[in-house]
Amino acid sequence: MPVTTPRAAIAALAFSITSLSPAARAETLGEVTTAWKLIGANHKVVVEAYDDPRVGGVTCYVSRARTGGLKGSFGLAEDRAEASIACRQVGPIEVSAPLPRKEEVFSQRMSILFKRLQVVRLVDSKRNVLVYLTYSDKLIDGNPENSVTAVAVDRAQPIPVER
Repeated sequence: MPVTTPRAAIAALAFSITSLSPAARAETLGEVTTAWKLIGANHKVVVEAYDDPRVGGVTCYVSRARTGGLKGSFGLAEDRAEASIACRQVGPIEVSAPLPRKEEVFSQRMSILFKRLQVVRLVDSKRNVLVYLTYSDKLIDGNPENSVTAVAVDRAQPIPVER
């Protein structure tokens, strides 16, 4: 039986948690440096693509700040709560099961403990539109920074909604 050190056990747990999160399915498309750091990683803006897991043919593109420096290099920095989102139809829209009127689609850690970037899908049945909202939440005091985008669905294909 292999001997497991506490450090190895924590690393394995952290890897398993992050590999199961929806953020593990993000595809990084690119990044730009916003501030060069002599020690550690540079401050950046990162652009990632997320395919909506319940709506085929829709991809969301999220840009957000990533803090550099020594804290950023070790995953200890708290990223800024600013993000932008643009969701687009990239293929035929396919909805296999009715959608809730509001559902968290993606969530990604922005600090080691308390802050997460959230993407929520809202269904506007009256206009047959999928609305995507991105914001960050913080365990203690929240954050009002947000961005919204919408994907219109052809009226010939009504969006099925849970009752």
